[in-house]
Amino acid sequence: MARLLPSLTAGVLVLGATIDAHHAISAIYDNSKPMTVRGTVTEFQFINPHPFVMMEVVDERGRAQTWQLEMDNRFELVAIGMTADSIKRGDHVVVTGGPARSRSNGLYVLRLDRESDGLRYEQIGASPRITRIR
Repeated sequence: MARLLPSLTAGVLVLGATIDAHHAISAIYDNSKPMTVRGTVTEFQFINPHPFVMMEVVDERGRAQTWQLEMDNRFELVAIGMTADSIKRGDHVVVTGGPARSRSNGLYVLRLDRESDGLRYEQIGASPRITRIR
């Protein structure tokens, strides 16, 4: 047991640091300065630990830009009924979120509205939810 304790302690410390680093969304995104973008989904990556929506946004000059939108963790999205088919290529969406601190064209999704059927995804506090606004 005496030989196992140092290894166990090191493992717990490394795991704790990893979990803390993973949940530091505020280090990557600035949710205190939300912004809204409107565009067309080009890809939905329903992956662990966080799904991503890739979206084409046309700027004020008519130039298309690719945006990467990070969502809450996949396990919580599954718990509220989201699947890999919930968001599809070609969906027109309006997304509000915190901009990425170190790169352009990135957001942490706080709200996503799909106009075609009224789907609304929201990050409320620490929990996501899906509703229909129509």
